[in-house]
Amino acid sequence: MEHKGTKKIETERLILRQFTKEDAEVMFKNWESDSKVTEFLRWPTATDVSEAEQVLDEWVRGYENNDFYQWAIVLKEIGEPIGSISVVDKNENLDIVHIGYCIGSKWWHQGITTEAFKAIIPFFFKEVGVNRIESQHDPNNPNSGKVMEKCGLIYEGTLRQADWSNKGVVDACMYSLLKSEWKK
Repeated sequence: MEHKGTKKIETERLILRQFTKEDAEVMFKNWESDSKVTEFLRWPTATDVSEAEQVLDEWVRGYENNDFYQWAIVLKEIGEPIGSISVVDKNENLDIVHIGYCIGSKWWHQGITTEAFKAIIPFFFKEVGVNRIESQHDPNNPNSGKVMEKCGLIYEGTLRQADWSNKGVVDACMYSLLKSEWKK
């Protein structure tokens, strides 16, 4: 892979960009303090904006590395981040990136996460040289799987007790898209 870092990407409704430290309050307000969002994630529901500030400090430092991919999903209509999409894991030997995402529950079922995910797929295949994009979800969170399917990822199977979240040890429904499939 030829890493490019978190580049700005624009779609019809969204701007995907790097986070800044100034995003802490809206991050806290729009999704990090939303228990519906964190239910299936690995981090607890934030109770104070200082928790968002700590996360953002780490992410902003991460942008110094060109293999760090963490986008703010900014809804143009309101001009502020409503979620994030990122590479949560990667395999350099196999040219694989594993994508994770979340948005505030207020914006669920509007195609926003799908739009963001679809926007990063060409970036990874064309510019970074990825061969496989993968993602997974808890079987109890089927709407996340619908996002993956709408983006062209193919369900590969369910890995038993292969992940963890705020629910504890959970199964993981695995999806992927290969570059050769995407070109078709």
